[in-house]
Amino acid sequence: MKKKINENLTSFADHLDKQYGKRGTEDRDKFEAEFEAFKLGVMLQELRKEKGLTQAQLAEKCGTTKNYISRIENNASDIRLSTLIRIINEGLGANLKLSVNIR
Repeated sequence: MKKKINENLTSFADHLDKQYGKRGTEDRDKFEAEFEAFKLGVMLQELRKEKGLTQAQLAEKCGTTKNYISRIENNASDIRLSTLIRIINEGLGANLKLSVNIR
């Protein structure tokens, strides 16, 4: 006998559509932009920790402040691309690769 799949389950995509609207709507675009900023902050924090650096040490290596690094990691600050490149290259000794996905 087959088990019946719970018909009350909602996919994550459906949840986003319901909560923020379909892709291309103002609310959904805002949510997705904020989520990308959040992911960037988490990624930088993980890379910093992998390198064994404190926020202050990373800031000193790339010519910014501990407070600025903290704000980026905690999604409280927009970041300029030139600053991001400097943090990645000079602070973390890595290379930044960007990609663009066309919708």
